[in-house]
Amino acid sequence: MENIVKNIALIGASANKSKYGNIILNDLKSKGYEVFPVHPELDKIDGIKVYNSVEEIDDPPDLYVFVVPHSIGFDITKKLYNKGSRRFWYQPGAQSPEITEFLKKDSLVKFSTISCIMVNTNKQGDLVF
Repeated sequence: MENIVKNIALIGASANKSKYGNIILNDLKSKGYEVFPVHPELDKIDGIKVYNSVEEIDDPPDLYVFVVPHSIGFDITKKLYNKGSRRFWYQPGAQSPEITEFLKKDSLVKFSTISCIMVNTNKQGDLVF
């Protein structure tokens, strides 16, 4: 059940240029992905609309990328899962054994907890996940 990823929600997007939430946002945009930055306190990052929660995104993205502490990410993961989402990517530091145990119970879920999304995407924007 692999699909080509074209649009990505980035949970933990940041306006701070030195944080991974900003570095990843700019990297994915430069590679041609449509990115939906999510941060509860921001309206825009570099002119890009920011969603204050994943519930504000109209059409479900192909993939949810987490750049937040695992305690926050786990709560969001459970909400997304209960709404039918099945593709998740946890940046190093965002993963936890609890998240892994929760997600691996469902064979339809595809998730990564071991590598950086920037390493696994290329300039053509053709991540298959």
